[in-house]
Amino acid sequence: MYKYLSRNYKDKVTAGNKAKTDNELIMQRMGLVNVGLRESVSRSAAAHFLRTLAGVLAAPLRLTRGDVLVLQYPLKKYFAFVCRAAHARGARVVVIMHDLGSFRRKALTPRQEIRRLDHADYIIADNPTMRRWLEDNGCRAMTGTLGVWDYLSASRPPLRTPPADGRYTVVFAGALNMRKNSFIYDWAASARGYGIRIYGKMEDGRPELLEGKADYRGYVGSDELIATARGDFGLVWDGGSLDACTGPWGEYLKINTPHKTSLYLRCGLPLIIWSGAAMAGFVRDNGIGLCVDSLRSLDDALAAVTPDDYRRMADNVAIVSRRIASGRYLKTALEKAFSLIHNS
Repeated sequence: MYKYLSRNYKDKVTAGNKAKTDNELIMQRMGLVNVGLRESVSRSAAAHFLRTLAGVLAAPLRLTRGDVLVLQYPLKKYFAFVCRAAHARGARVVVIMHDLGSFRRKALTPRQEIRRLDHADYIIADNPTMRRWLEDNGCRAMTGTLGVWDYLSASRPPLRTPPADGRYTVVFAGALNMRKNSFIYDWAASARGYGIRIYGKMEDGRPELLEGKADYRGYVGSDELIATARGDFGLVWDGGSLDACTGPWGEYLKINTPHKTSLYLRCGLPLIIWSGAAMAGFVRDNGIGLCVDSLRSLDDALAAVTPDDYRRMADNVAIVSRRIASGRYLKTALEKAFSLIHNS
């Protein structure tokens, strides 16, 4: 039987938790059985710890020989315990990879991370670049890839058509802070042939610096954003530079799949992404946007997009959007994992 371990979450709003709770719902729809406690939300640190611990301790008792258990990683200090307990009960373990602690948070060395992940039997990496990193660093588990995060929402995006005046608007959405995306100020000041619309909570920034340069809309919930986002492209970019995605977040973009990518696609927006990002290949292969080396070249890149080019991109985005709205990417990745597990 196929099973998964549910969690207690501190919220369902942040990108990481949204991805995990969507995955849980997709697994339920696939018929997987939860071996932990019922999914819950609690902002209390004590309640979060106790409910997570209770679920972890309950899980092995609900596993039997021949089961396949799906875990969402990271599970921090519980991961090795759950994997060992599952194997002791005769079950196999499939892991859905969300974050690598040895990259963004530097909580582990690569060697420590691989040693931890080797407790799994199969790992679904975000994308081919992350999969190569696992294999190059000696991971012994079988590996596969997800492609892109699914994004569940009842909201429907508006129809995307080329702007009548030929002037495109680029959307940037997310939590706005100087540590992760200080580039927005130089970007807003440098844009000439296109408009900029920014959605997000200004955590420690200076919105007054955007006045007259960008249309700052503040925080909008994801369901509302999908239904109402005004613009033509969604930008995937991190760091403090216009010339490349820099710093820890830029380095992480080289290997991970940002959940923001899926939000833009659910909004029906073709993507603009750094050519050095791991997801650049997915964008090219699916014809769903532009890959650029620098935001300084964005004026010329957008000027070259004809109305027919835009319509083709928007049509391709609509196809991918329907897939991620239905949970297709995770379903396909899990079905492949289950098949390989049983044949190994």
